[in-house]
Amino acid sequence: MTDEANSEEFDDASDELEGGEELGGAPKNSGRKKILMIALPVLLLAGAGAGVWFSGLADSLLGKDKPVEVAEGQGHGEEASHGAVYFELPQMLVNLSSTGRRTSFLKIVVSLELTSEADKAKLQEALPRVIDNFQVYLRELRVEDLRGSAGLYRLREELLFRVNSAVAPARVTNVLFKEMLVQ
Repeated sequence: MTDEANSEEFDDASDELEGGEELGGAPKNSGRKKILMIALPVLLLAGAGAGVWFSGLADSLLGKDKPVEVAEGQGHGEEASHGAVYFELPQMLVNLSSTGRRTSFLKIVVSLELTSEADKAKLQEALPRVIDNFQVYLRELRVEDLRGSAGLYRLREELLFRVNSAVAPARVTNVLFKEMLVQ
């Protein structure tokens, strides 16, 4: 055979391969096409679902955005804030516990959220006990205890526990930080 005959055979074989068939006769990209035909719609649906979920449309579509009625006297954190009464404690300045020579101070202004006006009167009567409980606890804290949101969350929970134990049977539902300075 001549070189021209060989090159014509080679061109015919390459034309067959470019046409989508391998030497065995099967289409070249049929496996990839099947995967794309299945995976692409699944990925598009998952992306659309995630978009609906994170945009908040899923709650309204599922009916979860309707307000929930809360019965009187339920547990902590379930009260509606529309009937809340606030009581502001006086500013407190305490030195924090430290092991070094440098003394650190905490200046804090706290407002307490109560459930009723009657609890406000009971809190006023027990105010010296509340301030004492807060002062004793705050003096034991270190600067490291107040770092980050986790530290503030622990501080809020501890103060809430201490004020509720001091004013029982009255109930404080939340401790709100109005001002906080660590120096």
